Amino acid sequence: MARIETVQLVDDLDGAAADETVAFTLDGKQFEIDLNAANAATLRDKLAPFVSAARTAGGGRRVRRREAAAGAGSSEARRHNQAVRVWARENGYSVSERGRIPAEVVEAYRDHNSSTSPSAPEKAAPTTRPQPAQFSG
Repeated sequence: MARIETVQLVDDLDGAAADETVAFTLDGKQFEIDLNAANAATLRDKLAPFVSAARTAGGGRRVRRREAAAGAGSSEARRHNQAVRVWARENGYSVSERGRIPAEVVEAYRDHNSSTSPSAPEKAAPTTRPQPAQFSG
């Protein structure tokens, strides 16, 4: 049996049909209100002087963290991640070109490198690509 459900928004101020849900935060509390186009425009117009004088919150820390991450260690981390991706593909793991590398892949890569490092001469094998520095974190 097919079923179609319709959600109809009702303006929280005047009870007419609403066109949108407006979300906002005030004093640390998050609010949502269903409004028709005219009431939504009125809300935005009334808040406009305050919004234009305000600063956005929360984004600053993230930006600073990213700037810090772009420091001296980032090119080393990129080389390490690229080496892990190459090794993973050569060894049957599925990894994306970008984004986080699954922990089990990184662990397998580290296990492989620790077993083929110069400190374990019985298993050491020459390689054509440089071995990356170990990266933790």
